[in-house]
Amino acid sequence: MSTRRRVLLYTDGACSPNPGLGGWGAVLISPEQGQRKTLSGAEPDTTNNRMELLAAIRGLEALKFPCRVELTTDSQYLCQAFKAGWLTKWKANGWKTSAKEPVKNEDLWRALDQLTELHDVEWHWVKGHAAHPENEEADRLAVAARERLRDG
Repeated sequence: MSTRRRVLLYTDGACSPNPGLGGWGAVLISPEQGQRKTLSGAEPDTTNNRMELLAAIRGLEALKFPCRVELTTDSQYLCQAFKAGWLTKWKANGWKTSAKEPVKNEDLWRALDQLTELHDVEWHWVKGHAAHPENEEADRLAVAARERLRDG
């Protein structure tokens, strides 16, 4: 059993229109320490997938030392890249897809790949907008960040 601290990380991204104005949100919970932290941010010209990736990146970057992370997302794009081995295949193919096209969002995938080498990450997918409290909170954070950027 790992001696690393267990952290629950819930992430979400939002973009309207897509591509367009985007936001991301992350909820970090350390159950054993009773700690909870929320993070969010926005970008003016982005996509929903970039915001999903950035939410996971910023959540993992917020950890001060290597942890056991249970990362929950409503993004199949994000979750399947790890669970179905897409990321491993992209790296082996020189960051090309099976169709020999460049991997979209390679910069963010590379950053996330480095972070998942530092932390033990277990990936979980939940259906979006299905009353999962922390997923809904991450969504609210992402939308609020996007709206703050829009309203200047």
